[in-house]
Amino acid sequence: YLDEIPFHQAGKGEQCIIKTNLALGHKKSQEANLILLEEPENHLSHTRLNQLLRNIEDECKDKQIIISTHSSFVANKLGIGNLIFLKDQFSSRFTDLHSGTFEFFKKLPGYHTLRLLLCRKAVLVEGPSDELIFQKAYMKANNGKLPIENGIDVMSVGMSFKRFLEIAKTVKQPVAVITDNDGDYTNNITKKYEDYNEISCVSIFADKRNEFHTLEPQFVNSNKDNLPVLRKTIEIDNSNYDTEEKIVKYMTARKTEWALHVFESNMDLVFPQYIIDAVEWCND
Repeated sequence: YLDEIPFHQAGKGEQCIIKTNLALGHKKSQEANLILLEEPENHLSHTRLNQLLRNIEDECKDKQIIISTHSSFVANKLGIGNLIFLKDQFSSRFTDLHSGTFEFFKKLPGYHTLRLLLCRKAVLVEGPSDELIFQKAYMKANNGKLPIENGIDVMSVGMSFKRFLEIAKTVKQPVAVITDNDGDYTNNITKKYEDYNEISCVSIFADKRNEFHTLEPQFVNSNKDNLPVLRKTIEIDNSNYDTEEKIVKYMTARKTEWALHVFESNMDLVFPQYIIDAVEWCND
């Protein structure tokens, strides 16, 4: 019984934790040098999984542990530097990653590192508005299909692009970065990512015009010849927002809101060229 509930009627997660702890406490496990665990994440929330992983670490301090997992949480928490990636009958290790990258993902285990590795191609964006707009542009070019339906995972990672690029470079995973130039294309794009110029699996997409420093002015400029349609799509009044500058200001103050309107709309809008280029990269 578990808290007066018959064990076989308890949740699968609780059963997994109890069975794992019992197995680790068994005399044969105590004597073993090697512990094998298969997908400890099954049926567990992040909170309970974290507790289980801590128990495993405490019980097996002097043993080698081999864990199979599809969970980024498990991989990050136990140390992505120990990860062996299996794909297409080949294996890759992450021993060449910078120590700062190990610590970054271990401290922030919510990052979906395995999503980057297990998809056909990955697209990294800064935030939810970029994610929505890119996905809409992709759907427009692919008969309404979302990127993930074609094996392309779009991930919002803030400004931690280089952490993910370091992983992608190690296993030669095709990955694209969609980012703003923030008013200085030379320093924020060209120089920042110059180490990846010769890395064939990495592609960087950004608007080269410094005056269009973020997504909002870029999107408005792309639709400058069709502002009534844009205003109708993002549900703003024609009289109050009669210039590009006013529309940009409105959109900048409501980033996710306007992007969601565009994503859900059937209006024929024009997308910035660098986003179109990223879609074409996905379709190659």
